[in-house]
Amino acid sequence: MDTLETRELRYFVAVAEELHFGRAAGRLGIAQPPLSRAIQRLERRLGVRLLERDRRGVALTAAGETLLSEGRAALAATTAAARRTRRAGGAEGPGASRDRLVLAVKAAASHELLHKLLDTYAAEPGAADVEVLPSGTCEQGEMLRDGRADVALMHAPFNSLTGFDSEELTSEGQIAILPAAHPLAARTALTLADVADVPGLPLARWSGSAPGAGPLIHDQTQLAQLIALGRTAAVFPDSARAWLWAEHAAVPLTDAPPVVTHLAWPAHSRSLALARLVRTATRL
Repeated sequence: MDTLETRELRYFVAVAEELHFGRAAGRLGIAQPPLSRAIQRLERRLGVRLLERDRRGVALTAAGETLLSEGRAALAATTAAARRTRRAGGAEGPGASRDRLVLAVKAAASHELLHKLLDTYAAEPGAADVEVLPSGTCEQGEMLRDGRADVALMHAPFNSLTGFDSEELTSEGQIAILPAAHPLAARTALTLADVADVPGLPLARWSGSAPGAGPLIHDQTQLAQLIALGRTAAVFPDSARAWLWAEHAAVPLTDAPPVVTHLAWPAHSRSLALARLVRTATRL
């Protein structure tokens, strides 16, 4: 049997992530016995053992690890298909446009480019409505995969472009954004080491990023306030100068790699509205 049902994948992924049938059943809103039977039927149909069960708990086999990875991707693809279908049919709320694109952008980056792109595209005949959806540092790829976004501005080397089609738009240096009153703000240039471990001024962390000493940031306004108060610093592409406050200072980082901005979209997309947006972006 080479076909899998979405329900089976959802059940298995819940068990594989929780490694506990009781918790997985609670997460799914079903009783534990039918969940256990569903997993056993799935193993019989596939002809492989997916889970090792003993008194110590539940563990994934090699086959289970593979199905967890593939199952997550398949469930994300079905969710994305449903979201994009509803969007194409104008079913995402009263008054929704039947011709709409959702563009995911990293908060606080590429302001000038984004303004030019949106203004130029909007002036073209038949342009679709574009909803701009701000995201955290590395969330754009996930938003493309699960259908929350149709297209994204992504920044190498911070974002992975694997699995997406893309067009390179711009390349720029990086800056340290510091409280204007901090001694480092008076420097004409800095290195990454200079700002990596400054006493009393830890680098900010975006929601979903790796653990660190700096405050966890959820949006651009929060970041701007904390920098102005002298509680944190941040590293951004040079284009982030567009949103700086008077209480901020931007200092070039001489050894930071260039940031390359790409317009990226799912490789399987056949949207004519997206194709027109890509043509506009490449002309810019």
